[in-house]
Amino acid sequence: MKTRRLLLTIAYDGTDFEGWQGRPGARTVRSVLAQACSDLWDFSPIIESSSRTDSGVHARGLVAHLDFPQQLAHIDHRHVMLALNARLPRDLRIMKCQAPRTLRHARFDATSKEYRYHLHLGAVMPPHLAREAWHIPQSLNLPAMQSAAAQLIGQHDFRAFTVKRRGTLGSSTRTLYECRVQQRGTTITIHLHGDGFLYKMCRKIVGTLVQIGQEKFPPSIIPAMLTQTPLPTLPHLVAPAQGLTLWRVHYTESEKRKKNASLKDIRHKT
Repeated sequence: MKTRRLLLTIAYDGTDFEGWQGRPGARTVRSVLAQACSDLWDFSPIIESSSRTDSGVHARGLVAHLDFPQQLAHIDHRHVMLALNARLPRDLRIMKCQAPRTLRHARFDATSKEYRYHLHLGAVMPPHLAREAWHIPQSLNLPAMQSAAAQLIGQHDFRAFTVKRRGTLGSSTRTLYECRVQQRGTTITIHLHGDGFLYKMCRKIVGTLVQIGQEKFPPSIIPAMLTQTPLPTLPHLVAPAQGLTLWRVHYTESEKRKKNASLKDIRHKT
């Protein structure tokens, strides 16, 4: 059956969702979006996302494609966005709806993804930040965290930064174009930009950087983790889901070439 493909840029507060696609019957982003389409236009949509975020993880720029039946091709894509947002709950919104000229796959055509993780430092966690940041009561050694983060940039085997799950782990080699730790006041933001991420890789990186900031491990432990060098103890902390946000998904090859060029420049300087 002929279909018309739309690209949706989606934002959501992941607190009350069991991820993009979880167990049957769970409140997931995909199931809520699919139900809204079914209620509005009486069809069961095919929806594929660029990322399958975990339970509790937020998104500001997740991209998904939605295949409309040909008989609904007359509906303007701008109307689709307005109609869906009127039907969706407050914690889920369509930020942009596009009708691409070429048939683009939200997942397989993505060239890179950006995530951000927020930490709040201080004795007391402000209530309005509780759903979007990890509370760290004590101060952290920021230079140590920044030194460790810089060592993660580039193409590496990130096997030590994933969590075991069912099935066999395929290639664990990924390229990080950016791993940056920035502090403003009591907020630390960790920027992660790569060509792809393993299961819970972002949260394992953050957990490792926090433990380095707490001076439980030195920044020099990063090369050992990347080369799977046997050590008496290794960081095993996985950061909580609520601090993580899928920030943006890239699809242009020019963006990928620019990031690869910046990696070469970093290697040249070091």
